[in-house]
Amino acid sequence: MTADVADEASVREVVDTAARRFGGVDILVNNAGIYPSLPLESLDSAEFDRVVAVNLRGVFLFTKYVSELMKAQGRGGHIINVTSIDALHPSMIGLAAYDATKHGVWGFMKNAALELAPYNIQVNAVAPGGITTPGVQTMNSGAAAGVDTEALTAAFLAAIPMRRMGEPDDIGKVVLFLVSDMASYMTGTQVVVDGGALLT
Repeated sequence: MTADVADEASVREVVDTAARRFGGVDILVNNAGIYPSLPLESLDSAEFDRVVAVNLRGVFLFTKYVSELMKAQGRGGHIINVTSIDALHPSMIGLAAYDATKHGVWGFMKNAALELAPYNIQVNAVAPGGITTPGVQTMNSGAAAGVDTEALTAAFLAAIPMRRMGEPDDIGKVVLFLVSDMASYMTGTQVVVDGGALLT
């Protein structure tokens, strides 16, 4: 389904449809996110609110309605929030709104994990570093006027000890681990998947 994660009615429709079509929801991965690169002098309140609406409000809405369903189902469940290494350390100027939301998701995840643990609902997070998603590829395509994207990419890779960008599958594998029995005693944890970038 296509949905606006910041719209409460839209989120409820997705959750209700999934419950009807598949007999319930056992795993939720909150992965929607936007990251316009704007320094503070260019960041207006409308754009800030848009980033917060997608990146943080969306996580709240889906977690709220899916956790209510999981509690009613009575069989536990898994909620995974995709944060970012920017929740731990800023990566670049221009991502103040993005970084604020990712810090927020990390805090929200920890509190939700406390509240939902008695229902056997595990809430964890994955914090990716640089991943070759379509959005990152678009950002690096030279679309930004006056930005030497090749130099920017080279500098970014130089700061990653493994000297490569991650692939979406690198994140998917960690999500699979977190929703498997191998992570049966984990909740409230954020797993960093960044090729060692935070080591530098």
